Amino acid sequence: MLILGIETSCDETSAAVVEETGDAARPWAIRSNVIASQVSIHREWGGVVPELASRQHIRDICGVVERACDEAKATWRDLGAVAVTQGPGLVGSLLVGVAFAKAAAAAAGLPLVAVHHLAGHIESLVLENGEMPLPAIVLVVSGGHTSLYLVDRPGHYELLSRTRDDAAGEAYDKVAKLLGLGYPGGPIVDRLAQSGNDRAIALPTTRLTHADRNAPELKGDLDFSFSGLKTAVLRHVREREKALSSSQESRPPFSGQEVADICATFQRVVVTVLIERLFDAARRFQAKSVGIAGGVSANSRLRAELLGRGERREVPTFLPSLQLSTDNAAMIAAAGLRKFRAGVIAPPDLNADAALVL
Repeated sequence: MLILGIETSCDETSAAVVEETGDAARPWAIRSNVIASQVSIHREWGGVVPELASRQHIRDICGVVERACDEAKATWRDLGAVAVTQGPGLVGSLLVGVAFAKAAAAAAGLPLVAVHHLAGHIESLVLENGEMPLPAIVLVVSGGHTSLYLVDRPGHYELLSRTRDDAAGEAYDKVAKLLGLGYPGGPIVDRLAQSGNDRAIALPTTRLTHADRNAPELKGDLDFSFSGLKTAVLRHVREREKALSSSQESRPPFSGQEVADICATFQRVVVTVLIERLFDAARRFQAKSVGIAGGVSANSRLRAELLGRGERREVPTFLPSLQLSTDNAAMIAAAGLRKFRAGVIAPPDLNADAALVL
């Protein structure tokens, strides 16, 4: 069976066609995966502007879907279902994808499947690598989310922890903005960090020991927090700016090497926290595999640390390709196939949910 996936949760308009392979070990294959990015639109604002994002989705959605079907050599009659991101995300952006998917499914007489965006990221690991040994611990880390999930059976995701303030990707963007590096900040910080000294400055790490009153059902000691780290970088930058401004030397506030050192130290702390929490959870729940998905999974140090730790501990590790790390419709189609085969389809009055809970 072929399924059309549609993803418009933030600032990428994406459509993909994914097919079932009949192989239980590697159940899905990508026929097409088209992504129209809006980075150039939002760069001048230093971040995503919701109104601009939703307007651009309206402009792009028809052409992106048409191209995805053309590249897959599939017509509407070849499709067995339509899957779409219901949430979470920017509500205006989500509404574009949901409205299009509902209309297309109704016109073509196809079942509609509503997908949680983070379920798509988790299933991107299966789409890329085949079924993971279960139980598995998956870290979903992006600009809007930093969460640990226990996957004890296919299609079942239990939240173990999440960030209490900034997501890891959000912290990357804010530090990049602080240093004047541009948007999106994550790739820039990652690139500069490779030439920096990751022990150049003292930055704190956060270890939480108590449950969050906003989520008492979670124990809390696996939670993340990056707000303090971001503030520590801010203080260091302000102190250095003050010291340099009082100097008699006529030079820019920071040398290229100093910026690289800040990036490298910041990145080391973030990656260490992410990896430690992931493997702490793996030990606690006796996981047979671990994985990292989401936009920050494209980070070079995070990928290297995960693979190295997995080899040392002899735990299978899973990562998506760089194309499947960022928001894309192929992962939504895969998660849609998972739900469709479980007999779950959406009603015709489906609505977007910006705060949808997995």
